[in-house]
Amino acid sequence: MTQSQAGIQLSAAGKVALITGGSRGIGAATVKMFCAAGAKVVFNYQRAREAAERVVKECGAERCVAVAAELSSPDHAERLVNATIEKFGRVDSLVVNHGIWPPNDAPIDQMTEGQWRTTIAINLDSVFGLIKHSVAAMKRQSRPDGQAAGRIVIISSTAGQRGEAFHCDYAATKGAVISMVKGLSTELARDGIYVNCVAPGWVATDMAAPALNHPKTRDRVFASIPLGRVGKPEEIAAPILFLCTEHAGFITGEILNVNGGAVLVG
Repeated sequence: MTQSQAGIQLSAAGKVALITGGSRGIGAATVKMFCAAGAKVVFNYQRAREAAERVVKECGAERCVAVAAELSSPDHAERLVNATIEKFGRVDSLVVNHGIWPPNDAPIDQMTEGQWRTTIAINLDSVFGLIKHSVAAMKRQSRPDGQAAGRIVIISSTAGQRGEAFHCDYAATKGAVISMVKGLSTELARDGIYVNCVAPGWVATDMAAPALNHPKTRDRVFASIPLGRVGKPEEIAAPILFLCTEHAGFITGEILNVNGGAVLVG
């Protein structure tokens, strides 16, 4: 049977992935999809221990490990990378999925410095640390000829592409990671490390629930999406997995929009 007859399978067999924010929503769907594709996965959670344990149980403890870890500084990020290497010996794929979106509208003249700094610390400072220490590990690792040294996928947002009124802290961090992807993809290409971004729109997750459960906000959200619905976590997880496989071997520096047609920019 030829490959075309069998169908193309997204495989991560033999790979080790570090996925942040993996206990719920997009992160949990991504952990499950990577494990189903044959990867060994370490993911972190902060407070959702029971949810994290359910993910591990579903995926199998022999290939899936949950680590309680706060991510609000580069130091926290380094410890999580080190925990992945201690458990499975290497890190082949880094998926930076964690982040916060303060649900209450905050006009810029009323936004507290505390909110600003907390959002920056979690959504950006820890991202720097995760990438810094994962890249160092990827550069040290042996790899078969012709294979990537590593793959990094950062989760941004439509807010990072068009901004978001009353949420400038969140939009600023998500715009910043897009710029990081563009710069790092060029910097790391010679090292065989691919760097890409998935930019979701509205997705049915716990983080989005306050807005999606409010009738007025929900109507406005649905009206802004040409496909007429919000995304499912699995619909974000699949493009993330794709970008970490050999089938994305000529893609780096890409901002992959997964938003139902709501924002059509690179």
